[in-house]
Amino acid sequence: MGTSKRLAAHYDMRAQHQAILAAARAGPLQSLTDRELRLREQPVTIYPQPYRAVRVWVRFGPEAVLVDAKLARSTPLAAGVEFRAGDQTYRCWVWGNAVTVDAADA
Repeated sequence: MGTSKRLAAHYDMRAQHQAILAAARAGPLQSLTDRELRLREQPVTIYPQPYRAVRVWVRFGPEAVLVDAKLARSTPLAAGVEFRAGDQTYRCWVWGNAVTVDAADA
């Protein structure tokens, strides 16, 4: 019996949400600090909706997870992203090189 290609994206999303929720149990979502971001010294770009789709590495405690996210803001070196798992929306700042623009959105 084959699998439904139509449902593959749904199952991928569910698996990613489960991975996020499991990683969230390992510790709090980490974000860059104010000292690292230097927002008083760096220009910040805030993107209007719809946000750009990206893939980004985020860290919950010691656990790193690759997630589908939306780019909400950026500086020359960092990106502010948001992503969902279950009913929870997560937001954090990551280094720019942790982010890859989604090929479908490029």
